Amino acid sequence: MKNSCLILLFVSTISFAQKNKETIAVEINGLAGNVLQHAPDLGHLVTGHPEGVMISFSKKTFGEEAWQQIYNYPDYGIYFLYQDFKNPYLGHNFASGLHYNFYFLNRHLMFKIAEGIAYTSDPYNKVTNNKNKSFGTRIMANTNFLLEYKKENIVDNFGIQAGVFFTHFSNGRIKSPNSGINTYGINIGINYNFNKQQQFIRDSTALKSVFKESIKYNFVFRTGVNESPVINSGQYPFYHIGFYADKRLNRKSGLQLGTEIFLTQAVKDFIYYYATAYPQRNVTIDTDYKKIGVFVGHELFVNRLSLEFQLGYYVYQPFKFEIPVYDRLGAKYYLTKNISTGFSIKTHGFLAEALEFNTAIRF
Repeated sequence: MKNSCLILLFVSTISFAQKNKETIAVEINGLAGNVLQHAPDLGHLVTGHPEGVMISFSKKTFGEEAWQQIYNYPDYGIYFLYQDFKNPYLGHNFASGLHYNFYFLNRHLMFKIAEGIAYTSDPYNKVTNNKNKSFGTRIMANTNFLLEYKKENIVDNFGIQAGVFFTHFSNGRIKSPNSGINTYGINIGINYNFNKQQQFIRDSTALKSVFKESIKYNFVFRTGVNESPVINSGQYPFYHIGFYADKRLNRKSGLQLGTEIFLTQAVKDFIYYYATAYPQRNVTIDTDYKKIGVFVGHELFVNRLSLEFQLGYYVYQPFKFEIPVYDRLGAKYYLTKNISTGFSIKTHGFLAEALEFNTAIRF
């Protein structure tokens, strides 16, 4: 699964950062909000106001590594999330994974990115729960974003935080149905530092050094399995092959421009079904299932881990069942300077098409 890979990436990051300057902290947040209705046929799932609790254990960094100083001394660690969707079809979700906290505005504004594996109590079932079009499997992926005001050590080691959150649950269409669920709302909670605050290490030489790199070229191979929108139509492998150029702007960011071809066997199977079931729509069974896209992207480098976002457009799409614009969000881990592995989720708007596992070579 997507999130098991991310856990390995985070654990790798954690393993080489165990320095005695790092300290441990915990945050407990209560969540309350709404379900975002991102598709017209999900109205029956938007009946209540979801509530939940998120608990995060963090390692707080103080600049032992250069990347920690560049990113203003972030936190990283593990989280646990519980959400009650207040809906009889969606039930309750439980999630656990890893997170990063990034700080701004004199460390009073915090942005949390968290990824993990989720378990749902009430997935789709043809007989007992056929109205749940969001969760086609019991095990899913979970993504969370929190933006909050945070004040530490108000009373001894206790502090408070409050802000807004966004959560997402989906299986990446490994199995249909998979509309996914997005929730948003407010969070409020407390934090506690188990250790005494350390002094930040500030190395102006590392921060001011100029980073230069020429344009590099990348070959990436992405694969996995997915299913067409037709429930129980079967899981098939896909192969997404891309080539792109990237230019590092600085130590943190790089821009990408490239092209890719999509060989998705589930689309081929869906074309046969579509042409047979809807002959009036002028789609034939021999319609080409392949797609070619062009994309621009941004890569955020955090030590050997990077976060990728790409926005693409199909320049070749004979079967136009989906919109021509697609996007991709993923994480990469650099095994060496030029070889990386990771995962990504490819979507059309809020609707996932594929959970991709990738290997890339940069030269």
